[in-house]
Amino acid sequence: SFFFSVKVYVKLNHNSPRILCLTNHLRNLELIDPIFQWNGPGGGLSSENSSVQISPTGTLILRHFNLSGVYTCSIVYKLTAMQPDKNLIIKYLIYAYSDPKNYYEFTARYHTGPCNSSRNTSFEKALLQILSKLVAELSYEVTLIKSECHHVKMQRGGLQNEIFFTFAVASLDREKHNRLCQQSACDATRRLNKAKRLIERFFKQQVEVSRKSSEPLPEIYYIEGTLQMVWVDRCYPGYGMNALIHPDCPECCVICSPGSYNPSNGIHCLRCDSSLIYGATKC
Repeated sequence: SFFFSVKVYVKLNHNSPRILCLTNHLRNLELIDPIFQWNGPGGGLSSENSSVQISPTGTLILRHFNLSGVYTCSIVYKLTAMQPDKNLIIKYLIYAYSDPKNYYEFTARYHTGPCNSSRNTSFEKALLQILSKLVAELSYEVTLIKSECHHVKMQRGGLQNEIFFTFAVASLDREKHNRLCQQSACDATRRLNKAKRLIERFFKQQVEVSRKSSEPLPEIYYIEGTLQMVWVDRCYPGYGMNALIHPDCPECCVICSPGSYNPSNGIHCLRCDSSLIYGATKC
Protein backbone atom coordinates (compact mmCIF):
# COMPACT_ATOMS: atom_id res chain seq x y z
CA SER A 1 0.00 0.00 0.00
CA PHE A 2 1.24 3.49 -0.86
CA PHE A 3 1.16 6.42 1.46
CA PHE A 4 0.73 10.11 0.59
CA SER A 5 0.61 13.08 2.92
CA VAL A 6 -1.18 16.33 2.01
CA LYS A 7 -1.85 19.58 3.94
CA VAL A 8 -5.30 21.16 3.67
CA TYR A 9 -6.47 24.47 5.19
CA VAL A 10 -10.11 24.98 6.10
CA LYS A 11 -11.58 28.23 7.42
CA LEU A 12 -12.78 27.77 10.99
CA ASN A 13 -16.54 27.04 11.22
CA HIS A 14 -16.85 26.91 7.41
CA ASN A 15 -17.23 23.95 5.06
CA SER A 16 -14.10 22.35 3.70
CA PRO A 17 -13.34 22.09 -0.01
CA ARG A 18 -13.97 18.63 -1.52
CA ILE A 19 -11.24 16.32 -0.27
CA LEU A 20 -10.66 13.40 -2.64
CA CYS A 21 -9.86 9.85 -1.63
CA LEU A 22 -7.83 9.49 -4.84
CA THR A 23 -4.45 10.48 -6.20
CA ASN A 24 -4.14 12.35 -9.49
CA HIS A 25 -2.91 9.12 -11.06
CA LEU A 26 -5.93 7.11 -9.89
CA ARG A 27 -8.40 9.76 -11.01
CA ASN A 28 -7.57 8.87 -14.61
CA LEU A 29 -8.00 5.11 -14.16
CA GLU A 30 -11.02 2.81 -14.06
CA LEU A 31 -11.32 1.31 -10.58
CA ILE A 32 -13.24 -1.89 -10.02
CA ASP A 33 -15.21 -2.41 -6.76
CA PRO A 34 -13.56 0.50 -4.93
CA ILE A 35 -14.17 0.68 -1.18
CA PHE A 36 -13.47 3.99 0.57
CA GLN A 37 -13.01 4.41 4.30
CA TRP A 38 -12.31 7.72 6.07
CA ASN A 39 -10.90 8.15 9.57
CA GLY A 40 -10.56 11.42 11.47
CA PRO A 41 -9.02 12.49 14.78
CA GLY A 42 -12.10 11.12 16.53
CA GLY A 43 -12.19 7.74 14.71
CA GLY A 44 -14.16 6.50 11.70
CA LEU A 45 -16.17 9.03 9.68
CA SER A 46 -19.55 8.36 8.12
CA SER A 47 -22.25 10.46 6.48
CA GLU A 48 -24.62 9.65 9.35
CA ASN A 49 -22.80 12.40 11.24
CA SER A 50 -24.30 15.75 10.22
CA SER A 51 -20.89 17.44 10.13
CA VAL A 52 -19.51 14.99 7.56
CA GLN A 53 -20.51 14.36 3.94
CA ILE A 54 -18.95 11.46 2.06
CA SER A 55 -19.93 10.87 -1.56
CA PRO A 56 -20.24 7.38 -3.09
CA THR A 57 -16.87 8.01 -4.78
CA GLY A 58 -15.21 8.72 -1.42
CA THR A 59 -15.07 12.53 -1.63
CA LEU A 60 -15.21 14.11 1.83
CA ILE A 61 -16.68 17.48 2.83
CA LEU A 62 -16.35 18.58 6.46
CA ARG A 63 -19.10 20.97 7.51
CA HIS A 64 -18.66 23.82 10.07
CA PHE A 65 -15.11 22.60 10.47
CA ASN A 66 -13.38 22.85 13.84
CA LEU A 67 -11.58 19.55 14.45
CA SER A 68 -8.01 19.90 13.17
CA GLY A 69 -5.71 16.93 12.89
CA VAL A 70 -4.83 13.87 10.83
CA TYR A 71 -7.50 12.49 8.49
CA THR A 72 -6.73 9.31 6.56
CA CYS A 73 -8.61 7.74 3.75
CA SER A 74 -7.97 4.19 2.61
CA ILE A 75 -9.11 2.91 -0.74
CA VAL A 76 -9.22 -0.77 -1.72
CA TYR A 77 -9.69 -1.42 -5.44
CA LYS A 78 -8.85 -3.64 -8.43
CA LEU A 79 -7.63 -2.42 -11.81
CA THR A 80 -8.95 -5.58 -13.58
CA ALA A 81 -11.48 -8.05 -12.29
CA MET A 82 -8.83 -10.81 -12.20
CA GLN A 83 -6.19 -8.90 -10.23
CA PRO A 84 -5.78 -9.08 -6.46
CA ASP A 85 -6.96 -6.05 -4.42
CA LYS A 86 -4.70 -3.04 -4.21
CA ASN A 87 -4.71 -0.79 -1.17
CA LEU A 88 -3.81 2.89 -0.91
CA ILE A 89 -3.73 5.16 2.12
CA ILE A 90 -3.77 8.95 1.80
CA LYS A 91 -3.02 11.01 4.89
CA TYR A 92 -4.36 14.55 5.11
CA LEU A 93 -3.23 17.05 7.72
CA ILE A 94 -6.27 19.30 7.97
CA TYR A 95 -5.75 22.63 9.73
CA ALA A 96 -8.37 25.16 10.78
CA TYR A 97 -7.39 28.76 10.02
CA SER A 98 -8.94 32.16 10.59
CA ASP A 99 -8.21 35.61 9.21
CA PRO A 100 -5.97 37.79 11.34
CA LYS A 101 -7.61 40.56 13.33
CA ASN A 102 -6.19 43.76 11.89
CA TYR A 103 -6.47 47.06 13.61
CA TYR A 104 -4.73 50.37 14.09
CA GLU A 105 -3.37 51.26 17.47
CA PHE A 106 -2.88 54.95 18.04
CA THR A 107 -1.43 57.03 20.84
CA ALA A 108 -1.98 60.71 21.61
CA ARG A 109 -0.87 62.93 24.48
CA TYR A 110 -2.91 65.61 26.22
CA HIS A 111 -1.79 68.34 28.56
CA THR A 112 -3.82 68.25 31.78
CA GLY A 113 -4.13 69.70 35.28
CA PRO A 114 -3.58 67.55 38.39
CA CYS A 115 -3.29 63.82 37.57
CA ASN A 116 -5.81 62.79 40.22
CA SER A 117 -8.52 65.16 39.00
CA SER A 118 -11.93 63.63 38.23
CA ARG A 119 -12.02 65.89 35.18
CA ASN A 120 -9.52 63.58 33.48
CA THR A 121 -11.95 60.65 33.69
CA SER A 122 -14.88 62.57 32.25
CA PHE A 123 -12.65 64.02 29.51
CA GLU A 124 -11.47 60.51 28.61
CA LYS A 125 -15.10 59.31 28.29
CA ALA A 126 -16.06 62.29 26.12
CA LEU A 127 -13.02 61.86 23.86
CA LEU A 128 -13.75 58.16 23.38
CA GLN A 129 -17.36 58.94 22.44
CA ILE A 130 -16.33 61.55 19.86
CA LEU A 131 -13.76 59.21 18.26
CA SER A 132 -16.23 56.31 18.17
CA LYS A 133 -18.88 58.50 16.50
CA LEU A 134 -16.34 59.53 13.85
CA VAL A 135 -15.83 55.96 12.61
CA ALA A 136 -19.23 54.43 13.47
CA GLU A 137 -20.71 54.62 9.98
CA LEU A 138 -17.70 52.70 8.64
CA SER A 139 -18.66 49.93 11.10
CA TYR A 140 -15.51 50.55 13.08
CA GLU A 141 -15.20 51.18 16.77
CA VAL A 142 -12.60 52.90 18.91
CA THR A 143 -11.69 51.28 22.20
CA LEU A 144 -9.44 52.65 24.90
CA ILE A 145 -6.51 50.35 25.60
CA LYS A 146 -5.03 52.47 28.35
CA SER A 147 -4.69 56.01 29.64
CA GLU A 148 -1.92 57.03 32.02
CA CYS A 149 -1.17 60.39 33.58
CA HIS A 150 2.52 61.30 33.96
CA HIS A 151 4.60 64.23 35.19
CA VAL A 152 6.78 65.34 32.30
CA LYS A 153 9.85 67.56 32.70
CA MET A 154 9.85 69.79 29.61
CA GLN A 155 12.97 70.56 27.56
CA ARG A 156 14.38 73.73 29.09
CA GLY A 157 11.16 74.06 31.08
CA GLY A 158 9.33 73.02 34.21
CA LEU A 159 7.13 70.04 34.99
CA GLN A 160 3.72 69.53 33.43
CA ASN A 161 1.13 66.78 33.64
CA GLU A 162 0.24 64.79 30.53
CA ILE A 163 -2.26 62.02 29.81
CA PHE A 164 -0.91 59.33 27.48
CA PHE A 165 -3.84 57.70 25.64
CA THR A 166 -3.63 54.43 23.68
CA PHE A 167 -6.63 53.52 21.51
CA ALA A 168 -7.47 50.77 19.03
CA VAL A 169 -9.60 51.21 15.89
CA ALA A 170 -11.08 47.88 14.89
CA SER A 171 -13.89 46.53 12.78
CA LEU A 172 -17.14 45.71 14.55
CA ASP A 173 -18.15 42.05 14.51
CA ARG A 174 -17.50 41.06 10.87
CA GLU A 175 -20.28 38.53 10.39
CA LYS A 176 -22.91 41.05 11.44
CA HIS A 177 -21.39 43.75 9.32
CA ASN A 178 -21.20 41.73 6.12
CA ARG A 179 -24.95 41.32 6.04
CA LEU A 180 -25.40 45.07 6.24
CA CYS A 181 -23.27 46.28 3.40
CA GLN A 182 -22.63 45.78 -0.27
CA GLN A 183 -19.33 44.22 -1.17
CA SER A 184 -17.77 47.38 -2.62
CA ALA A 185 -18.39 49.39 0.54
CA CYS A 186 -17.10 46.47 2.56
CA ASP A 187 -13.53 46.44 1.45
CA ALA A 188 -12.06 46.23 4.94
CA THR A 189 -8.68 47.77 4.22
CA ARG A 190 -10.26 50.71 2.44
CA ARG A 191 -12.64 51.29 5.33
CA LEU A 192 -9.84 51.01 7.86
CA ASN A 193 -7.73 53.56 6.00
CA LYS A 194 -10.70 55.89 5.82
CA ALA A 195 -11.15 55.53 9.59
CA LYS A 196 -7.46 56.32 10.04
CA ARG A 197 -7.77 59.50 7.92
CA LEU A 198 -10.83 60.69 9.88
CA ILE A 199 -8.97 60.30 13.17
CA GLU A 200 -5.86 62.06 11.87
CA ARG A 201 -8.03 64.93 10.64
CA PHE A 202 -9.77 65.20 14.02
CA PHE A 203 -6.47 65.73 15.86
CA LYS A 204 -5.23 68.15 13.20
CA GLN A 205 -8.40 70.22 13.60
CA GLN A 206 -7.90 70.40 17.36
CA VAL A 207 -4.54 72.06 16.77
CA GLU A 208 -5.99 74.48 14.19
CA VAL A 209 -8.88 75.48 16.47
CA SER A 210 -6.62 76.29 19.41
CA ARG A 211 -4.24 78.24 17.12
CA LYS A 212 -7.02 80.43 15.75
CA SER A 213 -8.65 81.00 19.13
CA SER A 214 -7.73 84.07 21.10
CA GLU A 215 -8.98 82.40 24.29
CA PRO A 216 -6.38 80.98 26.70
CA LEU A 217 -5.84 77.22 26.28
CA PRO A 218 -8.24 75.01 28.24
CA GLU A 219 -6.86 72.90 31.10
CA ILE A 220 -6.91 69.73 28.99
CA TYR A 221 -5.72 70.03 25.41
CA TYR A 222 -4.07 67.88 22.72
CA ILE A 223 -0.31 68.28 22.39
CA GLU A 224 0.53 68.91 18.75
CA GLY A 225 2.56 66.22 16.95
CA THR A 226 2.00 63.43 19.50
CA LEU A 227 -0.47 61.36 17.44
CA GLN A 228 1.10 58.10 16.28
CA MET A 229 -0.64 55.25 14.46
CA VAL A 230 0.63 51.69 13.97
CA TRP A 231 -0.89 48.79 12.06
CA VAL A 232 -1.34 45.66 14.19
CA ASP A 233 -1.90 42.04 13.14
CA ARG A 234 -3.18 39.60 15.75
CA CYS A 235 -4.29 35.96 15.85
CA TYR A 236 -6.79 34.47 18.27
CA PRO A 237 -5.33 32.45 21.17
CA GLY A 238 -4.42 28.95 19.96
CA TYR A 239 -3.67 30.22 16.42
CA GLY A 240 -0.58 31.74 14.81
CA MET A 241 1.09 32.68 11.53
CA ASN A 242 4.02 30.68 10.20
CA ALA A 243 5.00 30.95 6.55
CA LEU A 244 7.67 28.24 6.93
CA ILE A 245 5.35 25.51 8.21
CA HIS A 246 2.35 26.73 6.16
CA PRO A 247 3.74 28.15 2.90
CA ASP A 248 0.33 27.70 1.22
CA CYS A 249 -1.38 29.87 3.83
CA PRO A 250 1.30 32.37 4.92
CA GLU A 251 -1.08 35.20 5.88
CA CYS A 252 -3.51 32.93 7.72
CA CYS A 253 -3.79 32.46 11.45
CA VAL A 254 -3.47 28.66 11.43
CA ILE A 255 -4.29 26.53 14.47
CA CYS A 256 -1.19 25.75 16.56
CA SER A 257 0.02 22.18 15.98
CA PRO A 258 0.81 19.81 18.85
CA GLY A 259 4.14 20.88 20.31
CA SER A 260 3.19 24.56 20.22
CA TYR A 261 0.71 26.99 21.80
CA ASN A 262 -0.37 30.64 21.73
CA PRO A 263 -1.72 31.96 25.03
CA SER A 264 -2.51 35.51 23.94
CA ASN A 265 -3.61 37.53 20.93
CA GLY A 266 -0.03 37.29 19.68
CA ILE A 267 0.90 36.45 16.14
CA HIS A 268 2.96 33.24 16.56
CA CYS A 269 2.57 29.79 18.05
CA LEU A 270 5.29 29.33 20.66
CA ARG A 271 7.11 26.07 21.22
CA CYS A 272 5.84 23.80 23.99
CA ASP A 273 6.93 20.16 24.02
CA SER A 274 4.26 19.08 26.50
CA SER A 275 1.29 20.28 24.45
CA LEU A 276 -0.29 17.33 22.62
CA ILE A 277 -3.36 18.99 21.16
CA TYR A 278 -4.18 21.30 18.26
CA GLY A 279 -4.98 24.88 19.27
CA ALA A 280 -3.34 24.84 22.70
CA THR A 281 -3.63 28.14 24.59
CA LYS A 282 -1.44 27.09 27.51
CA CYS A 283 1.69 25.04 27.93
